[in-house]
Amino acid sequence: MNAGAGQDVATLRGAQRWIVYQRERFPLAGHAPLVAAFSGSAVCLSSMLRGRIVGPPISSLVVAFVSSLLFFLQLRIADEFKDFEEDSRYRPYRPVPRGLVTLAELRRIGIAAACVQLGLALWLEPTLVVVLLATWAYLALMSVEFFVPAWLRAHPIAYMLSHMAIMPLIDLYATACDWRVAGLSSPPDGLAWFLIVSFFNGIVVEIGRKIRSADAEEEGVETYSVLWGRPKAVATWIGAIVVTAICAFQVARHIEMAAAIGAVLAVLVMICAAVGASFSSSPTRRGGKLIELASGIWTLLMYLSLGAIPLAVAVWRA
Repeated sequence: MNAGAGQDVATLRGAQRWIVYQRERFPLAGHAPLVAAFSGSAVCLSSMLRGRIVGPPISSLVVAFVSSLLFFLQLRIADEFKDFEEDSRYRPYRPVPRGLVTLAELRRIGIAAACVQLGLALWLEPTLVVVLLATWAYLALMSVEFFVPAWLRAHPIAYMLSHMAIMPLIDLYATACDWRVAGLSSPPDGLAWFLIVSFFNGIVVEIGRKIRSADAEEEGVETYSVLWGRPKAVATWIGAIVVTAICAFQVARHIEMAAAIGAVLAVLVMICAAVGASFSSSPTRRGGKLIELASGIWTLLMYLSLGAIPLAVAVWRA
């Protein structure tokens, strides 16, 4: 899988190792735009839901973005610990099993990320620490598989649902960078729908990245195309998109842009359904990659349609 793995360990030093690691396991070029859309739209939507039709402060946007990006980095690091034995057995080409970086180094980075998050929260609004601690606590429980790892591994649906619950918590923290800074003690009306959107959208991304053609399957990797069969996996992926769209439409109603956002969501659902149907009829490696790509594009455009773009339009109209 990685022809240059031996050379990486033998020749790379210092920052070069981490450049390779992020490229393979946490590609910033792909993650940063999605997290920016996710966090920025969360802040913008919160502002709109509390009736403030102006651009949010840069400080809130920056803290929401950096903190959210670091949450996702911490999730990746937690996965490295959880999957180390399995990766060593089935995927020795990955950075940690092949010795490019160590778990101890990743632990230190995770702690450093937490220190940055804490510092940003204290700087922006000290009461954010409460939400931050709640998110850390859930992440910690995920890291130990809620103390029932064998049971969760034997029940893939429960595993997925329990792990996707971190998404609304990260989203709650991002939105709190607006409503807590504004002095509200609880989220504004309508925000609950946005948190539900985050939960189901996490399911869309999770299933979408684990639907593969037969020749792309790997030993030791539990994909949904293997667990459920490709037709059922694709149908579940499309179903999750539809549910996410319905919840997103409820958000749109609260900001009085139901018609425009509903139309965008309908088009996106139809495109994703076409991608899924194409893969079901001809399950090729390229088709599996298209489903993963469609999941990312859906996520990016859906979040932008709920937060950043509606606020920009409202400000322009004003």
